[in-house]
Amino acid sequence: MTPAALADLVRSVALDVLTTRGLDTAVLPAAVTVERPRNPEHGDYATNLALQIGKKLGVAPRELAEDLAKALAAQEGISAAEIAGPGFVNLRLAADAQGQLVKEVLVAGEGYGHGTALTGQKINLEFVSANPTGPMHLGHARWAAVGDALARVLLAAGGQVTREFYINDAGAQIGRLTASLVAAAKGEPTPENGYAGEYITDVAAEILKREPEVLALPEAEREARFRDLGVELMLASIRQTLHEFHTEFDVYFSEKSLHASGEVQTTLDALKESGHLYKEAGAWWLRSTDYGDDKDRVVMKGNGEAAYIAADIAYLRNKRSRGFDLCIYLLGADHHGYIGRLRAAAAAFGDDPNCVEVLIGQIVNLLKDGVPVRMAKRAGNVITLDDLVEAIGVDSARYALIRSSVDSTLDIDLDLWTKSTSENPVFYVQYAHARLSSLLRNAAELGITVPAAAEISSELLGLLEHEKEGKLIRTIGDFPKVLASAAELREPHRVARYLEELAGAYHKFYDNCRVLPQGDEEAGPLNSARLLLCAATRQVLANGLGLLGVSAPERM
Repeated sequence: MTPAALADLVRSVALDVLTTRGLDTAVLPAAVTVERPRNPEHGDYATNLALQIGKKLGVAPRELAEDLAKALAAQEGISAAEIAGPGFVNLRLAADAQGQLVKEVLVAGEGYGHGTALTGQKINLEFVSANPTGPMHLGHARWAAVGDALARVLLAAGGQVTREFYINDAGAQIGRLTASLVAAAKGEPTPENGYAGEYITDVAAEILKREPEVLALPEAEREARFRDLGVELMLASIRQTLHEFHTEFDVYFSEKSLHASGEVQTTLDALKESGHLYKEAGAWWLRSTDYGDDKDRVVMKGNGEAAYIAADIAYLRNKRSRGFDLCIYLLGADHHGYIGRLRAAAAAFGDDPNCVEVLIGQIVNLLKDGVPVRMAKRAGNVITLDDLVEAIGVDSARYALIRSSVDSTLDIDLDLWTKSTSENPVFYVQYAHARLSSLLRNAAELGITVPAAAEISSELLGLLEHEKEGKLIRTIGDFPKVLASAAELREPHRVARYLEELAGAYHKFYDNCRVLPQGDEEAGPLNSARLLLCAATRQVLANGLGLLGVSAPERM
């Protein structure tokens, strides 16, 4: 019996109890809360329903809990129902009922844990969006891992997700890149405020290789070629790095295209016409304070040049025109002001500001022996995503970047994440999966037959009576709820923390419950039942690691 099925049973029984007593059934919540108590001695699950509705009905919660407990204890699959405190009902499941969860996992396979909360919702998820002026740094690395994991989690919740990368290929930074590449091609020093690092020299050399006569072109043509080829080569490098980091995008959207298509100007004209822009000191301002922003924003400068926010507003309008119900932005700590201005932009168009969500991530530090490290070469003073992967590998890098909430600064200890011990969280989880895979291979070599998922009997699952078996089954049962919370709260780190809990529950089960026969022992039904539990555990570990974009190794 899954937690969701148990919650439905509790509600159904409560409906009968209230009806029998002539009480108002309208007070029953649509979804009843059933949770695992902190102290496992109190039972497998507990509900506070009597406390929720008792006072509304004018009935003492404990009195109502007594009726609920009595009725629940009589239900098939419930071995005991006990009252606790002011009105909690603690429930213990029969082993065969609890064991049904093992069958459900094996039948669902890769789909176990997935939900439908976001079904029909079209979501645009924009993340990374690194300027094509240099390699991706650690901040981009965090968003590459978290953004990709969030996309997977939202998809698992039923959403239609488009991963989008916004290419900042217009503006002053592209001019600085162009000047830096031209200088490098000529063998001249990096211009003031230009970009330095080995990558500039490499890109300039590639441009000269492709177009040997480019330096002889008239200045305007020469700069146009260095600009276009420079952006093309930098973007290709970024895409390759992301690919190797297991992060792919559905759309690469050019900022430059917004200007070239006239969308920026059309957007500004529409805002002027609606009265949401006003002119002051020669510049045009968005009345963003009318919609909760901390100050009004300049969208067109006094010289007639569009400010950076003008393209941001046009970009949001473009996303909505493509039919996205929700536009999620994953931005760095220095972009906090975007929350107010993007919501204000949506409202100025008569749109719902809630169509915009902005997640702000904090910085990442690399530590070795407890001291910040500086290891970058190709990008000057910046530590890159490639540096991180070279130091600890893709799996460790992704897991390390995902497993903590993005609203806190993250310190990655290089010594910890390269260890092949249980201290390393990703090793701990992956080792559990590899250990399970080895166990199932050994069972097959011994000729132990495990029934197919559709043929698993309640009698066989009823043999899983050990305390550690029950704990492992209940932990498996938590996965759908964890995944639903991760999607709702936009917090994929919840999946990583859950996997560590599941790996811990499995290791304790393995240490206390012998799975395979020893010596000349004949394999029996209990061995088969435990192998089914192992197969279900391996499936959930694989599902969770897949949502993080981390491999589930068969051997380690």
